[in-house]
Amino acid sequence: MFDLVAILVTILIAFNTGVMSCWIYLTFSILQSFRNSPRLKFDPENIGPEHRVSIIIPARNEEQYIFKCLKSLLSQKHVTYEVIAVNDSSTDNTLNIMRNLSKEDSRLVIVNAPPKPGDWVGKNWACYQGYLNSTGEIFLFTDADTVHSPEALSSALASMLKEKLDAISAVPKLSCKDIITRVTLPILSVFLHSRYSPVRVNDPKTRVGYFFGSFYLIKRTTYESVGTHESVRHELVEDGALGHKVKEMNFKLKLVRGEAYVEAIWARDPRTLWNALRRLIIPLYHNEKRSAILIVVTLFFILLEPIIVFPLSIYFNYTASTLLSGSLFLLILVSLILLVSAGVIQSKYGLLQGAVYGLGSPIGCAIITICFLLSLFDMRGKRTVSWRDRDYEIG
Repeated sequence: MFDLVAILVTILIAFNTGVMSCWIYLTFSILQSFRNSPRLKFDPENIGPEHRVSIIIPARNEEQYIFKCLKSLLSQKHVTYEVIAVNDSSTDNTLNIMRNLSKEDSRLVIVNAPPKPGDWVGKNWACYQGYLNSTGEIFLFTDADTVHSPEALSSALASMLKEKLDAISAVPKLSCKDIITRVTLPILSVFLHSRYSPVRVNDPKTRVGYFFGSFYLIKRTTYESVGTHESVRHELVEDGALGHKVKEMNFKLKLVRGEAYVEAIWARDPRTLWNALRRLIIPLYHNEKRSAILIVVTLFFILLEPIIVFPLSIYFNYTASTLLSGSLFLLILVSLILLVSAGVIQSKYGLLQGAVYGLGSPIGCAIITICFLLSLFDMRGKRTVSWRDRDYEIG
């Protein structure tokens, strides 16, 4: 019996040595990113009246947010622009709010998008309709639940012109409406930030390209060269796919931290959070089944396994009190400390919310892992993902 326990503890030590190493890497990775990531700065000196921007906002049932969003966009300074609000078959009061605002400001253009074709994702179709009705040489794509400071557009445009960029995207301040999302987003952001940090995206040696859908500025010529939103019409995470295309085709792309200029809502309630997580993993499973399974298994061991095994390590250390059991206990304890520390750091410095929400990272770990695992088992039948009041059949 003792030999079996020793074998089990040895296996767990091997696994958790890797887990601890991952958390050491992730913690130092986000610290390095916060230290080295460029920030959006206000500097409108390079902007002239000849640079006209078309701001494109797709909106579907956004009556709760669209007014504040459009008012902030119509308050932009130092730039010649038009605002194209695309109504994507809304069934609430979204269109009426748009129309009332357009009567007050002629720069606001309302576009009623036709019913989307079957092979298009709704947001992509709406963005494309905005492009078809635009007059600017540069586009700003943003979301209906964002709020922009008056200098947001001019600051990004100045950076684009000064550095001769083809596209620039800003990391927004992500706000959450419920406590479940507040404790889940920090730990999810640790992984997303480690892969899609400005440091990696801006490195010409990497193949990582990414846009934050809440704010990306792109030249018309660049947008058309990568195939517009038509080239990513089936993508649920279209901003990431479009950013990847821009980087892949060797256009000059820059990602900056713009929390002082742009605020966006990441998930509006636990149900939206759950669907957002499914939106990440199910399309990946359809396109790269092995990669998706490997990612979920890896996340299980990094996120959930230390939490599950920690009580067991305490029991082994109490009953056996050997070097092996003590080593396992210390390994898992350090992993959990690093896990919570990464969540606290990301919550405070990345999401700019209270550090206390990072203390709930173990809950976030459980939610992310369980959602991904259940999504893998939900691959039969129609394989649908719900997003923005629509169901999309993957494949």
